[in-house]
Amino acid sequence: METDLPVRRVVHPTERIVTGRLARLLEGYPREVRVGQPVLVVVVLTAAGMVRLPARLLRVLLGSGGRGGRRRFKELKKGPEFLVTPVRLWDAAGRLVEVELHGHLPQSALYRGDHLQLTLRPQRDADLPPRVERIVNLTTGQLLTPRTATVWSHLGPPLLLQAALGVLLVLGVAACATLT
Repeated sequence: METDLPVRRVVHPTERIVTGRLARLLEGYPREVRVGQPVLVVVVLTAAGMVRLPARLLRVLLGSGGRGGRRRFKELKKGPEFLVTPVRLWDAAGRLVEVELHGHLPQSALYRGDHLQLTLRPQRDADLPPRVERIVNLTTGQLLTPRTATVWSHLGPPLLLQAALGVLLVLGVAACATLT
């Protein structure tokens, strides 16, 4: 089946800033953030465990069980997932350009045909299109910054607070031990 219609090839831009009209937002899919510092995660979990230890002992002595909503190390090690949405736009030269939008934006933020200025950053994998750091919707005047999950947001404020308290507890015990 041959057609006489020209096929538009999708290209990955190499420029830092690209301006064009939004052609299409493709279907998004999840991608996992790599946990790059497993030793640091182990240290955070160990420090948080120091705070949980007295509470566990108290629960054992009182006979009340239950683990609560605590996540296991395997779940924490896996890393958070974030939404990746391929975005296609027509640039000023008339090329169909594809970039990746990591994270979430309000659904009403972008419409087909909007005039956009994208600030891009290349990804570690050269085969992947560059990712969008910032979007200026010139049609509506909105400045949009997509936010993705990080390892620290994945661990969560309660666990990080427990880790900080655990470090303080260990430092306090060490200070008391050196005084005596």
